[in-house]
Amino acid sequence: MNNKRLIKPLCTLTVLLAIVNSGIAQSETKLPVINIANSPKVTKVISTDSDPYFVITKDTVSSYGPRSITRNMQQDKNGNMWFATWQGIMKYDGKEFTNYTLKENLIRFHVFSVLKDRSGNLWFGTIRGGLYKYDGVTFTLFTTKDGLVSNFIECIQEDDKGNIWIGTDEGVSCYDGRSFKNYSTKDGLSNNFVHAISQDRNGKLWFATHGGVNIYDGKSFTAFTKTDKLPFNNVRSIIEDKNGIIWIGSQDGLNSYDGITLANLTRNFIGYIFEDSTGNLWLSEGEVNLKDNTWHQDTGMALTKYDGKSFTKIKNDRQLFGITEDSNGNIWFGTDNGVWRYDGKNFNNFSKMRNE
Repeated sequence: MNNKRLIKPLCTLTVLLAIVNSGIAQSETKLPVINIANSPKVTKVISTDSDPYFVITKDTVSSYGPRSITRNMQQDKNGNMWFATWQGIMKYDGKEFTNYTLKENLIRFHVFSVLKDRSGNLWFGTIRGGLYKYDGVTFTLFTTKDGLVSNFIECIQEDDKGNIWIGTDEGVSCYDGRSFKNYSTKDGLSNNFVHAISQDRNGKLWFATHGGVNIYDGKSFTAFTKTDKLPFNNVRSIIEDKNGIIWIGSQDGLNSYDGITLANLTRNFIGYIFEDSTGNLWLSEGEVNLKDNTWHQDTGMALTKYDGKSFTKIKNDRQLFGITEDSNGNIWFGTDNGVWRYDGKNFNNFSKMRNE
């Protein structure tokens, strides 16, 4: 690998991971269970605090895509693309874009995250507005009144048991279809601001937080932080690839962990990491000022592809967010001015404001 800097030995990481992998029984966190089986269906706008960042649009259905910040996207089982935007929840059927926040009269809060679960349901996380579940017919809203730890939702992940994990600014909520269990720094998280969640092939959950990385074995959390002399400051993304390698993106760059060695591949800020169907990694990457080790937003970002040997910058933009792949192999990514689709040669962001 080019530009790789191996970090050996990682005594703290090795010892702590050995403890996690040893299967040693640890005390189970006791949490209150709140039943929300009868959470109401949403049929009209719910009275709540206004969102000053929600972008008001006139058209419910349009031939043009979102023209605001688009954080994440997901393809549903029917091939439609769904977008988490500052304009709300939007769907693209290949011909038209429909704003479901307007169409279904949902609460007008900007949307940050989206997940498709194993049953085909879609989950949408809003910033300060709570969590929506969409079963293809009805939207159901969950908030702190129903047991969520916070209405500020950054990420959503399904585990191998079908539980839905929700990362927020106040910790993590786990929803088993009936009730929530909530976890925070009191239960072992290194920081309550959770940016990403992933599950590895051994069933352990990995949490990317503002203060480091956490592993949850079903009973307790193990934390790896900057104070352990690890490059885990402001961790924004974490995934396991097809080969079982854990990839960690943060303000300190891109790191991989193979179960033994932690390797640093780049010092640039990494916002999102996505693995495509052929094993390439796609990154939203920003340059870091090495003098003060900070990332400056005004320097812009790049959509970068890593094939396991080298990094290739595909497109530069002011801001880049979530990345995904559709069933045809197209790469979609969000920006501060809508969503782009890349077919390997050409780009389209579906906006009459700018096209390529």
